[in-house]
Amino acid sequence: MRYTGATARRDELIRRLTADGYVSSAGAALELGVSEMTIRRDLRRLDLDGLARRVTGGASLPTAGDGEPFDQRNRAGRSDKRAIVAACAELLADASTIALDAGTTVAPLAALVPKNVTVVTHSLPVISTCAARDDIELVALGGTYQADTRSFTGPATEAGVASLSVDVAVLSATAVDASGLLCSKALDASIKQRLAEVAQRTILLVDHRKLGARAPIRFGRLDLVDVVVTDSGATAEQRELLGSGGARVVVAP
Repeated sequence: MRYTGATARRDELIRRLTADGYVSSAGAALELGVSEMTIRRDLRRLDLDGLARRVTGGASLPTAGDGEPFDQRNRAGRSDKRAIVAACAELLADASTIALDAGTTVAPLAALVPKNVTVVTHSLPVISTCAARDDIELVALGGTYQADTRSFTGPATEAGVASLSVDVAVLSATAVDASGLLCSKALDASIKQRLAEVAQRTILLVDHRKLGARAPIRFGRLDLVDVVVTDSGATAEQRELLGSGGARVVVAP
């Protein structure tokens, strides 16, 4: 089949990367009926979007947690993340205290939380957004600053979380598979666990690119969360997996 449209072609390249972990520029050009230069441009674009990592002769999947800068991860799947955040905001109407995890999917939610709530967070982007609002209360959790995630972690952060009780904790994950919820660093995993422990209800925000992806540390099983919000790119099988631990699955339009 000849893939002349850039969007369809890049979607097919992502599908192949997900299935095989690697795409050859020459092989993909031959099979998709376009020039190798076109495939190299596509892979360059996917690399810039954080969806692939260019290597000699083609591209591989970006290794979950391989230290991509926050801004690079923030660009990946931006429209899907906006839809997920908007859907999550509708689930917070009855909450008075909301804990927001660090992560590029969760960060935009800081601008959409309802008025007159208290936001608890260790995320610097969330702290910055909330500090600029005069209609909410902010509890900022300090600790050791991690530049790659723009967040505070460590014993001081965990102690701060342990002293709190929140209505809703909104978490992110680097990857989700049948084994549970995965992230890249032990310090981040510990904070996510503590946030879930002090919350009456836990919501996970995860776009479809992270479903079936890989990351080294499991911070919880699928039954850790009460609600999962994902985007319409998630397949029926992936949605079934997300709900297999008893969570309600919300698909953002």
